[in-house]
Amino acid sequence: MMLFLLQILEMKYRILGKTGLNVSVLGFGVSPVGNVFDTVDESEAIAALHCGIDHGINYFDVAPFYGDTLAETRLGKALKGKRQQVFLATKCCRYIDHFDFSYQRVIRGIDESLQRLQTDYVDVFQLHDIEFGSEEQVLNEAVPALLKVKESGKARFAGITGLPVRYLAHIIRQVEMDTVLSWAHYNLVEDEINDELVPLSIEKGFGLMNAAPFMQRILTDAPLPDWHRSPQELKDIQPKLVALCKKHGLRLSDVALAYAIAHPHISGTIAGMCRVETVEANVAAADLNIPPDLLNEIETLVAPVKNLMWFEGRPENNIPKLKQ
Repeated sequence: MMLFLLQILEMKYRILGKTGLNVSVLGFGVSPVGNVFDTVDESEAIAALHCGIDHGINYFDVAPFYGDTLAETRLGKALKGKRQQVFLATKCCRYIDHFDFSYQRVIRGIDESLQRLQTDYVDVFQLHDIEFGSEEQVLNEAVPALLKVKESGKARFAGITGLPVRYLAHIIRQVEMDTVLSWAHYNLVEDEINDELVPLSIEKGFGLMNAAPFMQRILTDAPLPDWHRSPQELKDIQPKLVALCKKHGLRLSDVALAYAIAHPHISGTIAGMCRVETVEANVAAADLNIPPDLLNEIETLVAPVKNLMWFEGRPENNIPKLKQ
């Protein structure tokens, strides 16, 4: 029986586009380690990070913005003696009280992050939430600086991240990046990542990552935070989904994570974690086979609110469908 359980919980991996990195299908989102959502003791957070490594998670995604550098600092402590076991991704340009997509800020940002992470390189360095910068500055300052960092060896690969999925597609058509991290656009209630980003990733060869598989707790049993920006009709679907999954003997969060991870053209799905029990639950859920009849019921239930998304960033970067 024990051997059977170990086989079930064995982590799976996919190649991250042209980077060649063989990343775990479940990525560790480090933002909660920085007390972004709830306060967590540092020793507990580090234990969770170690638990992730022990269970085969090898992709850790962090940023200076998370906890005003606390997440990076704690991750740096946790990776002492374990740096070579993981692929480390961090970001620049978004900070706790401002955005700065200037050339020099990107150049300074990598050195600051490396110091906090206690390493001399990261595997992936990303522009954080590009929808908050002007397209001109992102293309003419931030991207060249990012490529300069890559050329220096302080980052092995370069990428962009953001929420407006069509804007990510618009930018990636104009530049050569190694990775694109899209958040909240592939889960049980969102699939717009398929419209442009998935075909582009196949065409251009960049590694595609997906974050927010739980839609900021809508796709879990947890109470929704007051700050949640989803339309009310989308929030109202949560208890119905919880009850539907419970009828099948499953937790909504497990079904949501398994669904997101199953996408064959997304290399890794990043889930925020900061406690051992959450890591263990997510590792188990990553291998869940969702009953087909449950999936059909979910699709019917969420159809009226499918792809009902809020917007962030500059208005000009949130055009519903950009002209090609």
